[in-house]
Amino acid sequence: MTGTERYTHGYHEVILEFYRRRTAEACAAFLLPHLQPDATVLDMGSGPGTITVGLARRVGTVVGVDTSAEMVESARRLAAEAGVDNAGFKVGSVYELPFGDASFDVAYAHQLLQHLSDPVRALREARRVLRPGGLVAVRDSDYQTMVHAPVEPALEHWLRLYLEVAEANGGEPRAGRFLPGWVRAAGFVDPVVTTSTTTHADAAGRELWGSMWAVRVTDSDFADHAVEGGFAMRSDLVAISAAFRRWADHPSGFWAWLNGEVVAAKPGD
Repeated sequence: MTGTERYTHGYHEVILEFYRRRTAEACAAFLLPHLQPDATVLDMGSGPGTITVGLARRVGTVVGVDTSAEMVESARRLAAEAGVDNAGFKVGSVYELPFGDASFDVAYAHQLLQHLSDPVRALREARRVLRPGGLVAVRDSDYQTMVHAPVEPALEHWLRLYLEVAEANGGEPRAGRFLPGWVRAAGFVDPVVTTSTTTHADAAGRELWGSMWAVRVTDSDFADHAVEGGFAMRSDLVAISAAFRRWADHPSGFWAWLNGEVVAAKPGD
């Protein structure tokens, strides 16, 4: 990310703790059947590296790229602690990947394109570093599909606010539905399009999602962007935070949304 966008989420510790729970099994299930044991894989927007390390256990080599030097160092520590020596990490932009043409068999991105002002440009750059016949695999949420119960006006306010802030930051929070079009526009062919849902409906899931957003909505970069952009007052954010805590404590609390997923190929020679 080095375009005109700003990263809506930021790197508050409560966000990073959420990211560290991500696994290849959960976040790349749509890609795993396509992986070959000797494949070289690029993980774009690799964050703390948990998915990258999971992919490395299935293929020959994985390289994670992230714009945050802090995330790259964290990912390197994780790989070392896990004893995974075929995963490397570099600081870099998905708009200008630090690799030569035709360097990878697979380029993967999880929840990245929604934050970019020019996702097609990033996908074209991914196509450049792929070998002929190589695969791109992308997965993104569609925030407008989020549903919850019990329904609270403050939580409905949060969703409208999130969409406004993300768009003002140059992103597309409904990215999941646009992935097939973006992939085609970037020159990939034979897309396989799937969807999956993320659901928080048990006590652990409610605690994870509700408690995290109760903090994020007041203390993270999202809060600063909302206030500085004139989309909300601090008092609005405090009310939303309290609503997230009430939702997390409700025994019948339910939250779910749709993720779009695409695997497509770079045309062969």
